[in-house]
Amino acid sequence: MFPGLSGLGGRGGLSPKKMKGMLKNMGINIDELENVSEVVIRLPDKEIVISNPSVAIMDSHGSRSYQISGDETERAPSSAGSEQAAEAPVEILDSDVQLVASQTGASLPEARAALQEAKGDLAAAIIKLTSK
Repeated sequence: MFPGLSGLGGRGGLSPKKMKGMLKNMGINIDELENVSEVVIRLPDKEIVISNPSVAIMDSHGSRSYQISGDETERAPSSAGSEQAAEAPVEILDSDVQLVASQTGASLPEARAALQEAKGDLAAAIIKLTSK
């Protein structure tokens, strides 16, 4: 059940249940994560994939640690990590466009374009238009 703890009791030592009870008395709780199909550790140049994993969570006074064991393979970085890097379109409010236009004297289309370039940041759009 807890692969990292199995050797602590030695031969004929503590059962995982007794070990869990002892640790709980010390303020350490260990639980097994059920139905985990895969664990992926993303590094800049590769991904470490643990298939058929056994995952234990150890909570000690509010600090959580994870113990993972399973079949390890490596692969090139996937595009899943870069999904977060893809930028979602910024919604530009008409009131923001009007504010930037009134503060800078720019036309509404110019103010909207500056806001889009500044990703909705009002101050950056105003500075961009006033520094022309």
